[in-house]
Amino acid sequence: MEEYSTRQQKVGRLIQKELGEYFRLNSHSVFGGRMISVTVVRVTKDLAIARCFLSVFPSNDVKAYVEEINKISKNIRYSLGQKIKKQVRIIPELTFQVDDSLDYAENIDNILKK
Repeated sequence: MEEYSTRQQKVGRLIQKELGEYFRLNSHSVFGGRMISVTVVRVTKDLAIARCFLSVFPSNDVKAYVEEINKISKNIRYSLGQKIKKQVRIIPELTFQVDDSLDYAENIDNILKK
């Protein structure tokens, strides 16, 4: 598994916190009332790209929904830049992916119950 430096982890946590706040504030107006949580953010070594894993509730057609979020990622990045511009030198490019770890854990739980 890949090791992440302390700086990568700090920037990742900062982005996760600010994106969580962004999704919370804009859930009704932009995202149709869906609850979106940022479960983890992985930042590359050069801090130029941040892979953000999202959990969306209700979970019907999540992949199409995350694709829509990726289409407006430039707007989200701009908003993020307004919040964290004093703390980082480069605002990373954002890519959003589905976090299916909860579905995976639920599936294993169901298998173990049988």
